[in-house]
Amino acid sequence: MGVPKRKTSKARLRSRKAANRWRPPGLYKDPKTGNLHLPHCVDPATGSYRDRQVLTQKTEE
Repeated sequence: MGVPKRKTSKARLRSRKAANRWRPPGLYKDPKTGNLHLPHCVDPATGSYRDRQVLTQKTEE
């Protein structure tokens, strides 16, 4: 079984743990509508992706 030769310093331990920190997803603001959505994904509010209509919107009557 592997045994550490030296004690791991606090700085090295905290540096390793900081790499696994949770970060909120970066959101993209659509310049035309101002909606926030994930980058490289279809805007769920408008159904468009890169200035093209990809999804059709259902209208409620």
